[in-house]
Amino acid sequence: MAVGAIWDRLMIHNGRRETAPTMGRIVVAVDPAGSSEPGSDEHGIVAVGKGDEDNHGYVLDDASTKGTPRQWGERVIATYDRYDADCVAAEVNYGGDMVEQTIKSIRPDVPVIQVRATRGKHVRAEPIAALYSLGRIHHVGTFDRLEDQMCQMTAAGYEGNGSPDRLDAMVWGMTELFPQMVQTKTRTVHVPSLGTGGWMA
Repeated sequence: MAVGAIWDRLMIHNGRRETAPTMGRIVVAVDPAGSSEPGSDEHGIVAVGKGDEDNHGYVLDDASTKGTPRQWGERVIATYDRYDADCVAAEVNYGGDMVEQTIKSIRPDVPVIQVRATRGKHVRAEPIAALYSLGRIHHVGTFDRLEDQMCQMTAAGYEGNGSPDRLDAMVWGMTELFPQMVQTKTRTVHVPSLGTGGWMA
């Protein structure tokens, strides 16, 4: 575990569950890698849900993989079908509309929500880590590689090797389930008038 990690093993373990309750909403989130070359990062694909009664978040599956756009697209649809998901949340920073087109070329009617990163990975992850610390997110089973990435994410950035694609996908999925946790707060600053002569009058 990295020094200063925003998740730790005990936090994840304490929230672990053997089975999931009835889900009110299920999202399959995908964070495609920028390349499908042999040495490229993985395509993060994670299924998450929100409990119908407790409104807690649940990580249901980590289906991350390497491969071509067609291969990761098929994996996304298979996961979508397996969990009877409500939608796919897809990061489009590196592929734009082509990411959605990849998914819809396999299943034209699947609802796709495009998400675009405008802040650093660690900034996006912190509100979701806060939900874990409150005991409001649970892993249904064990997801070793996802959990390894989680424990390498610090408030200053990711300390692991490569890109945390599994973690990114999980964060996107939970962000879709808990949008109120990541709403940007705006503040209006009122400057008192100094009169018509200005401050040097």
